[in-house]
Amino acid sequence: MLPRVLLHYSPHGRATPDLVREFASAREYGLIEVHSPTELEQRASHSHAVALIVDGSEPADGALAVCRHIKGEVFTSVLPVIMYVAADAAHEESASQALEAGADEVLNPGLSVRECELRLAMALHRADRDVGVHPTTLLPGTVQIERDIAERLGSGEKFAVCYADLDHFKEFNDRYGYNHGDRVILILSRILREVVRARSPGAFVGHIGGDDFIFIASLADFRACCEEVLSVFTELIDLQYTEEDRARGFFLGKDRRGGEHQVPLMTLSIGVVTNEQRHFTHTAQISELATEMKAYAKTFSGSIYVVDRRSD
Repeated sequence: MLPRVLLHYSPHGRATPDLVREFASAREYGLIEVHSPTELEQRASHSHAVALIVDGSEPADGALAVCRHIKGEVFTSVLPVIMYVAADAAHEESASQALEAGADEVLNPGLSVRECELRLAMALHRADRDVGVHPTTLLPGTVQIERDIAERLGSGEKFAVCYADLDHFKEFNDRYGYNHGDRVILILSRILREVVRARSPGAFVGHIGGDDFIFIASLADFRACCEEVLSVFTELIDLQYTEEDRARGFFLGKDRRGGEHQVPLMTLSIGVVTNEQRHFTHTAQISELATEMKAYAKTFSGSIYVVDRRSD
């Protein structure tokens, strides 16, 4: 698992406040100083960031723009953003602007050190409770998945829910160990995040748990997303095996009775449900069908995606 870190960004080039450093140290979080919005976006997407601390002191335009961008992006919106203002700032107005920009918490000069620490801790606790980010992949969990589907249903948007699941992952885990298994999960999450984000900017990627993922894209984009995800996955997955297993295309595993059998290299199955020809009124209907289509995809050999073509 990647180390958990706090990100600090000051548009004015100021160092991280001592209070934040002590908070990170007490909880054994790493602390990363970020020096530009571009670096911040990369860190927010690829490090195990538990929160972003932003210097919102006047002039606050840069800090507010960063907050809006982080909260406006599907892939970083779950990251808690805590903004603080310096003692010389008009903190009442600054706090209002920060909250309007999407900040989860604002620390102002009128607060005691103890209250600042408690507000930091509660902001992180709320994020864990309300969003449920997966600890390995940093992707939002089932709460956010259901919320995203519900919002799309409410808007009348035409979209596709794609349920991705690894084939033969358990056998790989048994042979290579859970550390290697976690690495495969992380690789798949990165593939999904990068490919889906590039192909469908308004899409959503979530992690149900284990080797089960959901991504949600528009009707116009989902096929390109599925095809590229499968292509990149196929290129990368072989590298997770030993040369011997890779050359054979399988390894010998044991069944429940201790007998040996050939276990193929991992593949990826994606079951897809759309509302192009169906009318859904509840997220549970989509969830049930996506699970059914994923199971159907797993009956085929190789990496594949299958689309539910049935209509009402």
